[in-house]
Amino acid sequence: MEESGNNLPLAGVRVLDLTQVVAGPYCTMMLADMGAEIVKIERPGYGDDLRRTVPYKGREGHEDYFNALNRSKKSVTLDLKEAQQRDIALRLAERADVMVENFSPGVVTRLGLDWDVVRQRNARLVFCSLSGFGQSGPYCNRPALDPIIQAVTGIMSVTGLPDGEPTMIGAPVADVIAGMFAAYAIVNALRLVTADGGGQYIDLSMQDAMLASIGTRMGETLQAGIAPGRLGNGNPLRVPANTYRSADDRYIAMMVHDQAQWKPFCEALERVEWIDHPQFRTMALRVQNRKAIDAEVARRIGEHDAVYWRRRFEHFSVPHALVNNYAQALEDPQVAHRGLVRELEHAVSGTIRVVGPPWAMSATKSWLAAPPQLGEHTAEVLKDWLGIEWAGKDPV
Repeated sequence: MEESGNNLPLAGVRVLDLTQVVAGPYCTMMLADMGAEIVKIERPGYGDDLRRTVPYKGREGHEDYFNALNRSKKSVTLDLKEAQQRDIALRLAERADVMVENFSPGVVTRLGLDWDVVRQRNARLVFCSLSGFGQSGPYCNRPALDPIIQAVTGIMSVTGLPDGEPTMIGAPVADVIAGMFAAYAIVNALRLVTADGGGQYIDLSMQDAMLASIGTRMGETLQAGIAPGRLGNGNPLRVPANTYRSADDRYIAMMVHDQAQWKPFCEALERVEWIDHPQFRTMALRVQNRKAIDAEVARRIGEHDAVYWRRRFEHFSVPHALVNNYAQALEDPQVAHRGLVRELEHAVSGTIRVVGPPWAMSATKSWLAAPPQLGEHTAEVLKDWLGIEWAGKDPV
């Protein structure tokens, strides 16, 4: 456990967390990184589904998936289908500043923990429902997982090789982006809370969040009605921009971002004759002759190893990077310099590594604590928030 986070922006904010798996826990983890107190409600004897995900080989008995998204939280076990324990959850909601849930639409209503109920008890509450498709509409009751959202939002259609199949991005980006947008919306909603009210309901869908994240690449479709195809690792507007294999079988990603970079790129490759080549001299010409220039660049990169090209590209300030696997990415010297990977002491797993918050603030440093064991903080939270003693299943 690291030093206290009392000076963080959300210090003193209480969050009742009824989420599991990825999107919701990512949201509340971001709030924890900013200093909020996160009380995670879990099913007795079971907990978040990620606690039971098949472990990595050689990591049996460790909750590595769960630990990746649940640092700095407190775990309270309550059976929300049991009336007395559901009432305790409602009492916790009365004292919370934020409540986050990512059940399927309608579940919190059936449990009696929905916005219409809790706002009668707590007019200052910011309540966020995070779901695959939102709380209404023709898709609202469809089950949604990250690959499903990547498919329906078109991300798969532009990912993969031109002659290959639509391809999923190799990380749960739809879940994570939805969690980020949820945290962003919650923090903004908190600014409108007053001493006697100002709470509000946030309906956030993974589908909406993923479409919003596409940014400028959606402009072509929004304004011109064009649905772009797959270019593999290429860029539709910039050439050369691709991954190329070096003589030692390392892939290098590089891009000539604008016309000013064309000359230094040619000099880095020791192909100055390309600078004014009739097919290559402007970006528009290079886009038209994409296959020809990509083939020439690929042949040239294949003549030397990756170290040689890194030195050349660094000298001429050409945007580039080696294509790392995840292990290499974490060992990158810039990552080490930034202190992104942090170590925490876990009661079961010992020293664990986590990817910390990706910001550096001049006056505050995020305080991180180990992910909780199931139900670890039940007695502590009920005593602190509600002033009741907890003896197993029933309060006393």
